[in-house]
Amino acid sequence: MGKIRLALIAGGISGEREVSLKGAAEVEKALDGEKYDVTRYDPATDLAQIATDAGKLDAAFILLHGIHGEDGTMQGFLELLGLPYQGAGVLGSAMAMDKNLAKTLYRLNGLPVAAWEMATISDIDKPEQLLGKLSLPLVIKPVRQGSSLGMSIVRKPADLPDALQLAFKHDTEVMVEEFVAGREITVGVIGNEELTALPLVEIIPSKQYDFFDYEAKYKPGATREVCPAEIDDAIRDKAWQYGLAAHKALQLKGYSRTDMIVRGEEIFILETNTIPGMTETSLFPQAAAKAGLGFSALLDRLVQLAMD
Repeated sequence: MGKIRLALIAGGISGEREVSLKGAAEVEKALDGEKYDVTRYDPATDLAQIATDAGKLDAAFILLHGIHGEDGTMQGFLELLGLPYQGAGVLGSAMAMDKNLAKTLYRLNGLPVAAWEMATISDIDKPEQLLGKLSLPLVIKPVRQGSSLGMSIVRKPADLPDALQLAFKHDTEVMVEEFVAGREITVGVIGNEELTALPLVEIIPSKQYDFFDYEAKYKPGATREVCPAEIDDAIRDKAWQYGLAAHKALQLKGYSRTDMIVRGEEIFILETNTIPGMTETSLFPQAAAKAGLGFSALLDRLVQLAMD
């Protein structure tokens, strides 16, 4: 059997472009040259080239984050080309990217989430409408952004208008949810029909960060990650159950990573990532390594799941 002709798709036009490119560089290094013939494509410039080359490719590895990559648009493009790709399909990608819809689906499937409301532009001038429905502190989030772009934590009523204004710069839809204090963990899931939950990772940002924001995510040494998380077996098992349930609720496949907050014996679902960070030290690869799947082997597994 010859090499797998693989399109490595990274870059794009979202606010997470640089994160995508850094991850792709590490993925390309880790892919076994004896198994793959890898061609890099950047959707910012290469969409026509992907379409031209599709007949000569066996599969695609999407390493895009945020809009026009993680939201079902690239997945739909590849579907039209008949090119298999790793991870969630068009519907699952779109549902997971929309934080409001995802939380609605979590709740419909019995998964616990923090109370939330959708904001409008008028709330910037009249924030008391939101403050009358939700309790401080509040988390302000653009609905379709990743890497905590445009996100704020509001602890005083006077800070809400500026936080809303920032979020609306990143998206036309903004959600406001009650902040849940606790330990942040993440649960990776891998598989198509048969799903496996990976060891939990606890995320511990340095004390200078109010939450796991963009800098805390990507600045070296800014955050400590513990895998497997030092957590009670009962909480671990519940988190695994919730991670699998979230994956199924959003109709995902291949892999996902669901972020959660543990408060005492309770667990609250935050969001699910359909294209998790993919460097050797990223959260999902760390968990896979603890499960015995090293970085190169993990990439092999994801490509195989795509082609299956």
